[in-house]
Amino acid sequence: MQTFARTMMVSLAQRIQALFAGREVGPLVIVLLFAALLPISLPRIALSDEVQYYAYLRSLYFDGDLDFYNEYQHFAAIGLRNNDPAIFNALLRPDAANPNPITGKLRNVAPVGSALLWAPGFVLADLWVQAANALGAAIPRDGFSRPYIVAVCMMSALYSLLGLLLTYRLARIYAGQIPALLATLTVFLATPLVFYTYLAMAWSHANGFFLFALFVTIWLRGREGNLSHSDGRRHRSVWLALGVVAGLMVMTREQLGLLLLIPAFEALAAYIGALRRRQWAVVRELIAGHAVFVGVFILALTPQLAAYWVLNGRIGPSTTVGSKLAVVNLGPLPVLVSPRFFDTLLDPAHGAFLWSPILVVALTGLIWLFRRDGPLALLLLIGFLGQVYINGAFGTTWHLSGSFGFRRLIECTPIFVLGLAALLAWLQPRLGWKPLLAGATLFVLWNVGLIAQWTFVRPELRKGLIWDGMLYYQLRVPLQVLGRLHDILFNRCRLTTNC
Repeated sequence: MQTFARTMMVSLAQRIQALFAGREVGPLVIVLLFAALLPISLPRIALSDEVQYYAYLRSLYFDGDLDFYNEYQHFAAIGLRNNDPAIFNALLRPDAANPNPITGKLRNVAPVGSALLWAPGFVLADLWVQAANALGAAIPRDGFSRPYIVAVCMMSALYSLLGLLLTYRLARIYAGQIPALLATLTVFLATPLVFYTYLAMAWSHANGFFLFALFVTIWLRGREGNLSHSDGRRHRSVWLALGVVAGLMVMTREQLGLLLLIPAFEALAAYIGALRRRQWAVVRELIAGHAVFVGVFILALTPQLAAYWVLNGRIGPSTTVGSKLAVVNLGPLPVLVSPRFFDTLLDPAHGAFLWSPILVVALTGLIWLFRRDGPLALLLLIGFLGQVYINGAFGTTWHLSGSFGFRRLIECTPIFVLGLAALLAWLQPRLGWKPLLAGATLFVLWNVGLIAQWTFVRPELRKGLIWDGMLYYQLRVPLQVLGRLHDILFNRCRLTTNC
């Protein structure tokens, strides 16, 4: 029997190797896996952040304004019917800043980028509703009925898929198919990205992940595998595209602006190198290219700046956001500090490395990426540290209690995948692919277990990781899933709230 099992394993390994030999099947595998998981998705808008993202789109499209009272009332009423006053308390309860004392508008701390990215799906849903109603259906054409909600949620899922495909393409620059594919799928399934792709769909993280993957793809265009040989110059069309995507990134999640440290440090090194070599023509070309980037970037931010002005009476985010940041004054200068920098990664209840241990392995892999392309590895590490720094600066909400996993690092997925792919590419000829697949499976199972615990096995986990009994509950997850399999497949609303 053992001989038969061993023979079957060898045969399976040979078939997999034959499948990958000479064919680029990675994208197909990603699409198939994505489609296979789509039936467990949960399209809904139920939490205050989701409501604020969506309110821009619905209010502008149907009401032609940024008065969100009716949107907030609609979703708050759903919450109150389910004994959940969170949306009402966050968005409708009056306080010193709500409504805004200058504009009289209700607060909306979310940026507008997700609404812009969802707009194509929303418009298609509206056209579908009109066509269906013309044929005798009676679907409310109000921006609240099911087709609209499903459309924006599926747009987020689509952006997650596009982000995975772009990230895989980036990983293929530095690794073969198996390491690149295994890295992409492992990071997807072993981090909160999978949760915010299928279960918390109306957040901005899948959108932000896609935009950063697109930004890095454009930024590396023509420099794949040899960023160290680049002098920083790019065609103006590339700078234009980078400016548009950078603007969308910042409008989707403002803190993603710190990922622009990556091209900023590259530009600094390029100027220093050109000046040392007295390459004045290169300096002039760099200045022209960066001027295009900055100009287009500012222009791309126009929708967000206009929203700030209408809602807050100034070109800046809500004071509700600013009041959460830790700032100290060094003389006349305010300086953003990050007192929770290390807690962001290592806190026992909330740290990203504890929620998603694969991140430790992936970031370690940047060492092997450094051997292939030193400047790229260093710049990606700077981008990651920038995201950790800004999260640690949120003095009151750094821990993300109530959220699944450490969601504010999801947009760094391309960084994690590139590091992990480089490490797996080094390990594969030394260990073979089977131990790597086994290790990846363990990381995925850890994440799946936490999702099950957070959702319906042990909901107390929503306040933070609980290490007492953790292994016991993780091992019980398969039985718990089997016991709730009918609900998981056909009635997922029973496993959550406001659904």
